[in-house]
Amino acid sequence: MEKRLLGKSDIQITPIIMGTWQAGKAMWTGIEDQETIKAIRAAFDAGITTIDTAEIYGEGHSERIIAQAISDVRDQVQLASKVFPTHLKYDQVIAACEGSLKNLKTDYIDLYQIHWPSGSFNSEIVPIEETMQALNDLKTQGKIRSIGVSNFSRAQLVEAQQYGQIDSVQPPYSLFWRQAEQELLPYCAEHQISVLAYSSLAQGLLTGKFQADHQFDEGDHRSQNKLFQGENYQRALNAVEQLRGIAAEKGCTLAQLALAWVIAQPHTHAIAGARNADQAVANAKAAAVSLSEDDLARLDEIGRTVTDHLDENPILWTFNV
Repeated sequence: MEKRLLGKSDIQITPIIMGTWQAGKAMWTGIEDQETIKAIRAAFDAGITTIDTAEIYGEGHSERIIAQAISDVRDQVQLASKVFPTHLKYDQVIAACEGSLKNLKTDYIDLYQIHWPSGSFNSEIVPIEETMQALNDLKTQGKIRSIGVSNFSRAQLVEAQQYGQIDSVQPPYSLFWRQAEQELLPYCAEHQISVLAYSSLAQGLLTGKFQADHQFDEGDHRSQNKLFQGENYQRALNAVEQLRGIAAEKGCTLAQLALAWVIAQPHTHAIAGARNADQAVANAKAAAVSLSEDDLARLDEIGRTVTDHLDENPILWTFNV
């Protein structure tokens, strides 16, 4: 899989990134550690060498699972983790990074990101200058190689940039969720900042596996995803049916088509999770799907039957952030 530069750094990452929120188990159902380890290793073997995680995913469980999967090939992998908004004071950032290094069984993290802006989830407001100072110091010490932000608006990204080099931003972004196109993506394209799109499969909706009467298991956070609710859900199901024909033309799955659309956008990479090895290998194959300008136009038109009816709030879920 051909790699791309991460922002203005010298780090090369894959266009498809292995997402591991589900590896933490918290807020997910039906996740088995051994299957997750196999999935991560299968992703690596299929060419996905960039793995995204966070300290909050199962309180470090996701990071520890990753370590089990790739410790013997650490030098061939790019690890990205995140610090939660409850840990944004200087000493807290340092301690959180040390915790992630220990969990990941490594002495450096390739990309370390602020998971959510200060104040999210009722966290204490910490000046971005203080947080960035900690990140810059970690970078100087070689404990992290680059700095990124997640769930930041364009204005928040611009403010953070005043205090150090930001090489990536991580917003929710998919064919069915495109608020980032309004301000964030154009700014990133102009300033050579990589976009790492999360929920690039709309949390599974773009795989085509959901039916109109789907009921989520208790504890599955996707029940609070706005795309799975009311008329949004019905529009999404209708759009998926229209996408099936294009996927058939391309000889790929719906998921591969959706991922190929994401990575065809400027400076954009697609984070995709996997519950098992087969899903991981299938995700990797999306990098080989070629989309023409006509294909992209058709996909855009179908996607807008969903996105044109959404409000401008960029947060995917109805739970309080």
